[in-house]
Amino acid sequence: MKFIKNIFAASAVILSATAFTACDDYLDIATENKVPEEDVDFTDISNMYMPVSGAYASIRTNHMHWAIGMEFVIRDDDVWNGNDDGGDFYNMSEHYIYNAGNWALDEIWKQFYGMVKICNSALVSLDEYAKNITSESDMATYRAYCGEVRIIRALAYYRLTQFFGDCTLYHNNTQGSLRRSTRDVIYQYMLEDLDYAIKNCERKRPNQMAHQGAFTVYTAEALAAKVYLNLGQYDKVKEMTDDIINSGLFTLYNDYYQLWKIPGRLCDESLMECQCTDFGEGTGDYIGIDQYFNCMMPSMSNENTELKTYGGWQNVGYYDEFVEWARNRGETVRFTTTFLQGGTTTPSGDYINVNANANNTNCWNGKWYVPLEQITPGRTGFQNRNNVRVIRYAEVLLMNAEAKVRLGQNGDAPFNEIRRRAAMPELSGVTIDQILDERRMELACEWGERYNDLIRCGLAERLIGSRGWTPAKTYLPVPSAQIDIASELKEEPISSLEEALSL
Repeated sequence: MKFIKNIFAASAVILSATAFTACDDYLDIATENKVPEEDVDFTDISNMYMPVSGAYASIRTNHMHWAIGMEFVIRDDDVWNGNDDGGDFYNMSEHYIYNAGNWALDEIWKQFYGMVKICNSALVSLDEYAKNITSESDMATYRAYCGEVRIIRALAYYRLTQFFGDCTLYHNNTQGSLRRSTRDVIYQYMLEDLDYAIKNCERKRPNQMAHQGAFTVYTAEALAAKVYLNLGQYDKVKEMTDDIINSGLFTLYNDYYQLWKIPGRLCDESLMECQCTDFGEGTGDYIGIDQYFNCMMPSMSNENTELKTYGGWQNVGYYDEFVEWARNRGETVRFTTTFLQGGTTTPSGDYINVNANANNTNCWNGKWYVPLEQITPGRTGFQNRNNVRVIRYAEVLLMNAEAKVRLGQNGDAPFNEIRRRAAMPELSGVTIDQILDERRMELACEWGERYNDLIRCGLAERLIGSRGWTPAKTYLPVPSAQIDIASELKEEPISSLEEALSL
């Protein structure tokens, strides 16, 4: 299986169960002192969470590659890639000029299939533990753990469909053919995984879980709602988001500025986060994703902090037109948080340096910004202990509002909950256009949501057609390096889940 060896070369975590060397209560720390799976004692049920922990680690080690983070955000109409080099992958991608032979495109494919492979392995290990379970409570725990892993696998597939549309359904790590399936077949497979999780995971917030931050029923429902939104199945979007809202467990974090910083980690707004930590210590172990943050951040300085300066790569900026659009809307709370403008000082006292080489923008993504005063003393990295927010309750509210309006109902209540937190005037009889504008502001620079909205709502040709977008360029091409390994990737995608599972 030459293809398998190559496609998953980026996978950093082996899911063989073993003892952690430190901090064994940390949700997604990768396993250490790895041993061959055949040496694992599957009769020791107390170790059953270990493969699950490895699956969580794949979110950090695979999903959060900096090359992936940039590609998520630069294809919409608001974000500039930060590089004027016309031959640069991201400059070209921003203008929908795709090079199937580029390393970054191949990296995106490998990293997400690395996540899939890790989750497949975790489920095999969990099944081995299940053979030795004798109590119903342990069996319920086993099913809940399987549900958590299935959510992670569904997340990987969701990202693959965002980037590539039709892609391979890799349901088994010994699978022979890598022929692609249609996006809708992948969605069907994802929804089956998420339905399993909804039936078997715990009905809690992630911050209420014994393994704090672990995914729950509501995480699965939020991800399923995103799939149904893309499919135009608004009754299902409403069903999923109604259940989250009616649980009464989730609230918007009251301080939008701190939501994205250390105080907002795993707050009651969070449905999915990638956890990073330096354990609050100035030296020693660090579990993080430096370059993911570094590539998006500007340079800054604050003489009143221990870490007096920080220099980011300045590779993700906002176009001036979007900044002005937000200002003209009357945005204040979200404006201050979302935009790091060169030549200004943040509320935390950090001066954002002007980038003299930036021809298109001097404004950067403030959502990945952590004030220098919040950096652990002794550390020189920028984001040593901040998490990455992946799915928030705010998005659930906006999906709920949109589903209601598209179903001929009133979406004012969830919509205005978002507006109140942002100190924006409440509206009545909200329309789809107003909801999409609210999503544009609330979800700016988050996971390609703006680009996804342009595609699913038929707005792309009007708003980004002048930049080179055409329907044929909705998705990235399959990397040529993968086609060289598995020529069946060039074949027409499979349109039946049953056929895809038979490969």
